[in-house]
Amino acid sequence: LFSPVKFGSIELKNRIVLAPLTRNRAAPGNLPSTLAATYYSQRASGGLVITEATQATEDGQGYPDTPGLYTDAQVAAWKVVTDAVHAAGGKIVVQLWHTGRISHSVFRPDGLPPLAPSAIAPAGAVYLPGWQKADFETPREMSQADIDRVVDGWRAAAANARRAGFDGVEVHGANGYLIDQFLRDGSNKRTDGYGGPIENRVRFLKEAVAAAVAGWGSGDGVGVRLSPHNPYNDMKDSDPATTFTAAAAALKPFGLAYLHVLEPVGTSPALAPAMKAASGLPLIVNGGYGAETGAAAVAAGTI
Repeated sequence: LFSPVKFGSIELKNRIVLAPLTRNRAAPGNLPSTLAATYYSQRASGGLVITEATQATEDGQGYPDTPGLYTDAQVAAWKVVTDAVHAAGGKIVVQLWHTGRISHSVFRPDGLPPLAPSAIAPAGAVYLPGWQKADFETPREMSQADIDRVVDGWRAAAANARRAGFDGVEVHGANGYLIDQFLRDGSNKRTDGYGGPIENRVRFLKEAVAAAVAGWGSGDGVGVRLSPHNPYNDMKDSDPATTFTAAAAALKPFGLAYLHVLEPVGTSPALAPAMKAASGLPLIVNGGYGAETGAAAVAAGTI
């Protein structure tokens, strides 16, 4: 765990990674606060810091007080954070998301219901800006124009990440948010080129990753997070092994830095090894690992 490793262009002093953790402490304007600089720099002794999920576009927000990376002010505020982490000897990447149907019209600048691959409301409730709860709304099925605009958000945000001094970006394709909604057949009932067979359902992921690579300037500073088992946000899939092995394989042409899989230690069947093989990428595995289990996984070549 304490040996160095290289993920694309990102050289890590050890193999311990801070997982992305939603903090809900952004300042007005969806700016990371000065507290974020303290928080992340305190954790810079790990090999890599992955930030809390950060909106790539203004309409990507789904929770109160989460930061963005689509304005110049946000870029400047994140630069304070990255400078603090680098001063402490760490490396930091920003996780970029769009929450899709896990949102509410109150978070959208146009006041319309949130976007999703299909007009299927998830079970459960959403927190509004004042932390009161409301039922999830039925989302609007995305048009091609919606898809093109949101995908371009990953390009612009990745370019902003470079300006803000990050060491890379992570495309959030996990935990029931927009990319995951396209991947899984429980939330994607489209009949066009983005729905149906898995080769269509991975299309949105590929387009988002291609956009992030273009914005960053190369693939070797871009990672992707996937969560094949996680039911969070009312997610279901009829064949996770096929879906997520195909999703991992779709990443192979991009020359990415790493694949990050949320798969708790002891999960059966374990899909991360097959996803690693399919993608050909270095693997980060997240979920319940301690010093002994983590070291054993590294020694066995599992990660």
